[in-house]
Amino acid sequence: MADRPFTRADLETLKQWDTPTICNGLEILVPERRAIGFTTSQMVAVDRKFPPIVGIARTGLIRSKEKPRGPIPPREDWYEYVAMTGELPTIAVIQDIDDQPGYGAFWGEVQTTVHAGLGVLGCVTNGSYRDLDMLAPGFQIIGGCVVPSHAHVHMTQMRCDVNILGMVAGHDDVIHADFHGAVVVPDDCVKRLPAAIDLVSRRERVILDMATAPGFNSARMRAALKQSGEIH
Repeated sequence: MADRPFTRADLETLKQWDTPTICNGLEILVPERRAIGFTTSQMVAVDRKFPPIVGIARTGLIRSKEKPRGPIPPREDWYEYVAMTGELPTIAVIQDIDDQPGYGAFWGEVQTTVHAGLGVLGCVTNGSYRDLDMLAPGFQIIGGCVVPSHAHVHMTQMRCDVNILGMVAGHDDVIHADFHGAVVVPDDCVKRLPAAIDLVSRRERVILDMATAPGFNSARMRAALKQSGEIH
């Protein structure tokens, strides 16, 4: 794994905030990415109560409607690729490229148990999952849908760029995800995000305090906006 300008502790720090808050901070740090780098359709989380997952992307493409038409990556190669081998945790980021994404589920009792055992925190996918009552404890999936069968699900490519409902991600990207969706965090933003989030929070607090105070009106809102600076 390449040298990084952050540590595992820095990734752990980002778990204290939900994904929308991470997006808020990124709007300050990389305003040119304000409209890119995150999922743009509603997704289905295994459990809304699970904390955010933050890790390094392990990417792949899958299909499920038909049997493989040619050679496919050996499953054991995927397991070796996705496993946490250094100090940084991993997240599986898998794009279903069928014309009906999620037709068959890659994720279920077996795959979540295996991946959790390899140190994978969870998965972000436009595809599907199943076995809701038998998934590995604590393994988060942010997916496109829930279906009953795995059909002919198979991997067609790994260690590649993927597009998960608008979020373009690549091998080794930092991913932050929770029940809202997911976002790519540029490497050089990981350490700087806490300060940026603090700035956004202080700006928002001016608005929130004013809006909940007695006698709030549009004139006071105008004053609060002037005091807080540019926000949303």
